Amino acid sequence: MSVDGGYRTYAGDDVVTGEGVSVELPVAGVLSLIAARLIDLVITFVLAIVAFFTVGALVGNMSDAVARTMSIVLMVGLTVILPVVFETLTRGRSPGKYALGLCTVRDDGGPITLRHSVMRHLVGFVEFYLLVGAPAIVAAVIHPRAKRLGDMAAGTYVMALRHKFQVTAPPQAPPALEQWVRGSDIGPMPASLAIGIRQFLARSDSLTPQSRQHLAEDLCSQVLRHVSPPPPPGVHPEWILRAVLAERRQRDLGRMQSEAARTQRLLPPDPLG
Repeated sequence: MSVDGGYRTYAGDDVVTGEGVSVELPVAGVLSLIAARLIDLVITFVLAIVAFFTVGALVGNMSDAVARTMSIVLMVGLTVILPVVFETLTRGRSPGKYALGLCTVRDDGGPITLRHSVMRHLVGFVEFYLLVGAPAIVAAVIHPRAKRLGDMAAGTYVMALRHKFQVTAPPQAPPALEQWVRGSDIGPMPASLAIGIRQFLARSDSLTPQSRQHLAEDLCSQVLRHVSPPPPPGVHPEWILRAVLAERRQRDLGRMQSEAARTQRLLPPDPLG
């Protein structure tokens, strides 16, 4: 639980689909990350041997200064430039990640860009080639998303693609609060707060009574900053959370359906549809 932008972030590894349901993104395990990295290192080692023998054969009588320069260029090219280009073009994958069904994504679940890849591999050069991978393994074991230092610097993590997504059923508004919540003005709510509410409601039965009550009151106080008028007095905070989240989903669905209907009226039918 961390503080971010004035509200606490309870969300872990979830995103919300357009239908307003929560999807837990599967984070790659440490063993899978190590195996993928070993595959990449073996490929890099083989390419390095081929490159050095090829360059040595083409420029056999070069001076020591030229040889050192060529060695540095080849090392940087094979350990940083080539992986960055490959990962950017494949939107977050390397040969090792392809083999094990992994993919590097941003913290929000979106595809990485050139900037993310450059940052990951610049830090990764220090992690893997200068420090023999020890900092990366320690960081991945400690971090809840198995992030190494390069991922922390770039704002990325590695997710497992060969995994069935777990979809959480949307909450239903308690009947006693339906009239209040339908007439309320619900303002824009931070995404992580909405995800945190959904996670709390889905896992509240596994919490101790004290923790459940504390988290419900804390989340409810944050939610009510975005809702007007306030709910009737004496209502349990979990009821309020369920009502607001259910109504927010219904309004989002209604807006999406209206936009789809308007687009269908304005645009000509797709001849290939």
